Amino acid sequence: QVQLVESGGGLVQAGGSLRLSCKASGTFIRINTMAWYRQAPGKEREMVASVTSGGSTYYADSVKGRFTISRDNTKNTVDLQMNSLKPEDTDIYYCNAEIKISPFRPTHNKYGQGTQVTVSS
Repeated sequence: QVQLVESGGGLVQAGGSLRLSCKASGTFIRINTMAWYRQAPGKEREMVASVTSGGSTYYADSVKGRFTISRDNTKNTVDLQMNSLKPEDTDIYYCNAEIKISPFRPTHNKYGQGTQVTVSS
C-alpha cells in the first residue's frame, strides 16, 4: 500500500510564507513526476507545480516567482515553498505522485489526503 502524507498547511497572513511537505511510503519501484495540486470547494483541482524525477519543473502562471517545488529522490519527498502568499491562494493542497508499483501494471496516479492553506487579508 503506497501512501502520500502531507504536512505544513495552516493559517498565514497575506505576504507570509508556508512550506508544504509530502512523503511517499510503501513498496514501489520508482516515482516519476511529483506535483502539488490545489482545490477550492466547488472548483476543479488544478496543478500548482510539478517536478520530474530528473528535476524539471512546471509552475502555474498564478504562482510563478512565488512558489518553489523541490524533491529529494533519496527520501521520496516533495516540498512546496510558498512565499508572498495571497488570499486567493487559500485552498486545500494535495500532493500527487506517479508511482510505478509493479513492472506488470501501469503507473499509479496517487493523491495525498490534502492539507488546508488559509491566507488572511
